[in-house]
Amino acid sequence: MTHSAYVFDAYGTLFDVHSAVGRHAGAVGPQAATLSEIWRTKQLEYSWVRTLMGAYADFRQLTEQALDFALEKVPSVDRRLRNDLLAAYSSLDCYAEVPGVLRELKASGAKVAILSNGSPAMLQAAIVSASLDHVFDAVFSVDAIGRFKTDPATYRLVTSAWRLEPSAVSFQSSNRWDIAGATSFGFRTVWINRTGQPDEYPDLPPSLTLPNLDGLLAGA
Repeated sequence: MTHSAYVFDAYGTLFDVHSAVGRHAGAVGPQAATLSEIWRTKQLEYSWVRTLMGAYADFRQLTEQALDFALEKVPSVDRRLRNDLLAAYSSLDCYAEVPGVLRELKASGAKVAILSNGSPAMLQAAIVSASLDHVFDAVFSVDAIGRFKTDPATYRLVTSAWRLEPSAVSFQSSNRWDIAGATSFGFRTVWINRTGQPDEYPDLPPSLTLPNLDGLLAGA
């Protein structure tokens, strides 16, 4: 392995953010995919706006607010599903290749960590639910500094804790905006482009683009 540390975004990279609605798709109805997209989009928008305003609220609160907006936006969905959907978000499905890739990286001697907007409690619940609680050397939550990615201070959580230069860290995310921020900070970046999205930030390119984490082992 060529890097001292492999750090992963959580939501969308390790955990399928759409699995919460997917788990209740029958009850949600034909607008399930629409509801899930709105929920995710507003969740991220709230994180960026609050960081710009300097008015932090933890990711759990933003997740709840975003779901409330999505339910208002898609009135055909029964609002009584709110609690079930939030509970499902605490135990999101991880992608199939995730456990094997993480364990192989850890076995190689590299440090393995999460760096996420998620609150510590949210992340711990997702990790335990996916049986990944013995894989990570650290779980870095932006809650520690009260600012969301892509603020440079969020990426500095890793380098400060582990006393590493940014170039020693390989950072993996499915979110292109996150890859842009991490590239600007100086990480080696791997964009996990699971859904074949076009590039949004050509001036801040990833070091590598993959359709899932499996290719990370070959290119690590």
